This record gives sequence, C-alpha cells and structure tokens, in this order.
Amino acid sequence: MKLAAHGSYKIEPQDNILLVDAHGPFNEVTAQAYVQEMYQACDNFAGRTWGILVTFYGNSIFTPDAEQALIDVTRYRMNKGMIANASVILNSNSADIQQMQLRRIYQTCNLPFHVFSDIDSAKNWLISYIEDNEVVIS
Repeated sequence: MKLAAHGSYKIEPQDNILLVDAHGPFNEVTAQAYVQEMYQACDNFAGRTWGILVTFYGNSIFTPDAEQALIDVTRYRMNKGMIANASVILNSNSADIQQMQLRRIYQTCNLPFHVFSDIDSAKNWLISYIEDNEVVIS
C-alpha cells in the first residue's frame, strides 16, 4: 500500500514466510493500515509456524504510536503462529535508530529476531530458524 508522505509497504506470503517491504517513514497512518492488512495476511498461515522477513528501505523510523501499534500486531502474529522475525535495513541514514526501535519492539514481545544488512542472509537465517523450531499449531 502506498501512502505518499506516510511511507509505503507491500505484504506478500511465500511458503512459510511473510515478506514485507517497507519504504519511508512509518507513522500512525501507515501503521494502522499495515496492521489491518497484517491481520488478513496472518490467515495464510493457519495451523502452521511461520516467520516474517521485513525489509526496510530508507529511513523507516517509527513514531511512538506506530511503535506501539507494531508491538500490538507482533503479539497478534505470535498468537497466529509467527515464531521469528528477520529484519533488513537498507539505504538508511538512521539504521542505528531503526535497529534500536526494532530491538525494543521484539524484545518487548519476547520474539526471536535478527537484524541484517542483506536480504539473502536474513532469509537463510529465517528459513533455518523455522525448520529448527517448527511445531504443529492446533
């Protein structure tokens, strides 16, 4: 979804991974639209464990409200079988702040995660983590 000055994102399921591409700032408007689409996307993984690979392009810093919305949606995803997050930060002047915010979000939720600087490494780690920790969800 493209929201002009509010940033944009794309959500796409692929096997047992939910791929997300996020561009630009993530404020309340973007976060709320993202959360609504995320609820629907979680249905693709009913009954199985899965992971999420989020690639952030540019300076995707979260407002405090957006950060809280991401904590809430992370908890929802975990209840729907998500067991890990791999985040990639590309072309950012604020990667250190982004990484700090991501750490705060995922540690608050007790979700295993790693932050990477390339997509292939992130995807390989996530696939391996899911295979090693796969469980059947009823």
